[in-house]
Amino acid sequence: MKITFALLFSLLLSSATAAESRRPNIVFILADDLGYGDVSCFGQKKFQTPNIDRLATEGMKFTAHYAGNNVCAPSRCTFMTGKHPGHAYIRSNRGGVGQGDGNGGEGQEPVPAGELTLPLTLKKLGYTLGGFGKWGLGAVGSTGDPNKHGFDRFFGFNCQAVAHNYYPTSLWSNDVRVALNNPQFSVPQKLPADADVNSPASYAKFSGKEYAPDVIGEQALKFVRENKERPFFLYYPTTVPHLALQVPEDSMKEFEGKFPETPYPGGNGYLPHRTPHGAYAAMVTRMDREVGRVLALVKELGLEDDTIFIFTSDNGPAADGLAGTDSTFFNSAAGFRGRKGSFYEGGFHEPCLVRWKGRIAPGTTSNRVTGFEDWLPTLLELIGAKDQTPGGIDGISFAPTLFGKKQEPRPFLYRETPGGGGQQCVRIGDWKLVRQNLGGGPKAEKKPTTELYDLATDPHETTDVAAKHPDMVKKLMDLAAAQHTRTKLWPIRALD
Repeated sequence: MKITFALLFSLLLSSATAAESRRPNIVFILADDLGYGDVSCFGQKKFQTPNIDRLATEGMKFTAHYAGNNVCAPSRCTFMTGKHPGHAYIRSNRGGVGQGDGNGGEGQEPVPAGELTLPLTLKKLGYTLGGFGKWGLGAVGSTGDPNKHGFDRFFGFNCQAVAHNYYPTSLWSNDVRVALNNPQFSVPQKLPADADVNSPASYAKFSGKEYAPDVIGEQALKFVRENKERPFFLYYPTTVPHLALQVPEDSMKEFEGKFPETPYPGGNGYLPHRTPHGAYAAMVTRMDREVGRVLALVKELGLEDDTIFIFTSDNGPAADGLAGTDSTFFNSAAGFRGRKGSFYEGGFHEPCLVRWKGRIAPGTTSNRVTGFEDWLPTLLELIGAKDQTPGGIDGISFAPTLFGKKQEPRPFLYRETPGGGGQQCVRIGDWKLVRQNLGGGPKAEKKPTTELYDLATDPHETTDVAAKHPDMVKKLMDLAAAQHTRTKLWPIRALD
């Protein structure tokens, strides 16, 4: 067949236009229980996270970013739906209902069909979706199964409880269990009373040959390689550094003898560890290494200019001593009050980094208040699909901020949970209302409290100024009441 010059030129032009119109890839890396101060670009001094830091030097750092909630499952639900916890379906951690057959009783409360509009919208727009890590929004076979919400591939832990062991006997590959070469052992156990707490031999049985984050990481890289020719969404919710403290010896060697240590004998539902400080540092730095591997592969494949990278965490660090962890020692919450499970800043104020080479100015910082509900409209605007943003969401796109444009401040940020006795908080500007003991759960044991903080002068929430500003308290209380919707699954007696 004879091809004229005009036809050849037309074909080349068409090919170039198609390449230019390709939507960018999205890599969303979600750490698990990582505090604001747990990475070096946000102040960590006792260990370094150079690969995560690259996202700061090559992109934008957000200093006022809030997770969707103060524990795992509801935070992820807010991210996936664009709805704040007063409207979202999942509002606390809860065991699964209506699970599929053959999953061994694993899984959390499943989201209904069609609920997770972020992945479903990306799928409709032609993205290939892969999830690698921890799910927590519904068991395999349930309505919350990731494969029923747009994901072409899921590999990792479906159930949050199973994810408390980094050496499980199996992981899920879509709806198929994949066996790992690890021994079966119970996670909630203590060292025997006669064990030598200083001997490595006493802890040997709490490990295996296949470290789940490594296995999951390999599958994530494989997904990127296999989908390099098409736009993809890589959702990478790693389990690190959620307890228990477990990490391979090659990572432990870097921190052996570096910190003062008190062996943790086990308890509180988690495993013992001989050197808990070293283990925590080793877990986070090994995670940083995995972030570096994704960055390197994207560069190797020539996709840097076509890939949006996001790094953040689902909630704040665990309380000191829960399983040998010591967030005070590492300043994991960066001086903020509160830990995981709290609506003080330390419980859900998270590190956040966004890089898109050639589109987001490197080395920039934003103090705009943003939250997990904002990712849905932001990502859709970034990929040129703003008109596909679903209705009925609470998120506000901060794409203009990412592109260096001025934006009006977020009108307010709202959070609630029946967990921790029932809690609620709302932030407008620098004013923040925190309400506790609202009667979440089976019994109300304490009197409800209402506190007000001025984060401009008191970012660590040391001084309650509610008595001095009754008008502001009323304004925030009225707003909080308006944002709460009743639900049979997650009742809060003082609000319902």
